[in-house]
Amino acid sequence: MYCWGPGCDGATRAALALARLGYRVKEMLGGIEYWIREGYEVTTRQGPWRLPADPLTAPVDGGECGC
Repeated sequence: MYCWGPGCDGATRAALALARLGYRVKEMLGGIEYWIREGYEVTTRQGPWRLPADPLTAPVDGGECGC
């Protein structure tokens, strides 16, 4: 589940409702923007696509952050 904006709690409320129905859910900090930036696939009307992982938000070598 995701929601855009710091004041949006729609994803949190939907996750709670689904969890109460027995589904396993996760709430992702950063919303859809960080899902995409970290290189995960999204599906649109045009079909599935993904961007390469952004090295500023996700490790690209599979290792720990060198911060």
